[in-house]
Amino acid sequence: MDRTSLLKKWLPGLALVLLAFVSTPAHARNEPLYFALEVRRDGRLIAQPKLLGEAGRTLRAERRRPGATVPDYRLVLTPKGEGDSFQLQVDLSLPEGEGHSQLALLHGQERKLQLGRVPGELEVSLLLMKVDSPEFRALMRLTEPATGTVKSVSSSI
Repeated sequence: MDRTSLLKKWLPGLALVLLAFVSTPAHARNEPLYFALEVRRDGRLIAQPKLLGEAGRTLRAERRRPGATVPDYRLVLTPKGEGDSFQLQVDLSLPEGEGHSQLALLHGQERKLQLGRVPGELEVSLLLMKVDSPEFRALMRLTEPATGTVKSVSSSI
């Protein structure tokens, strides 16, 4: 088989693969994400994790005191990019119980979830941001003003 016939045979398939990749919207690909959470049990703050993850990949976090056999909490986030929003599955386990929720969030959106049997029993506040967005940089104070200048950053979420 010569190069020309091999090229004619494989070129259409390669073109389809490239077209599928290029036509996939950037927001549907695995995108780095930042999560800021507050977990409250009966109104008392018990955890405040800040995590970096990626759309399309499950993120697991756990806090365990030295020598403890049971973690203080175990958190599992499963984000998936869907158009302009992110579908998120949240699973939280505490020694006293557990909770589960599914929701859709936009970049920069914050939501409160009730995971307990009654409102206020187990509450999670969740903020999702795309990493390296102007809002994320403002939140992380990654943009520093030049010496001798004053810079004001505002963000609406």
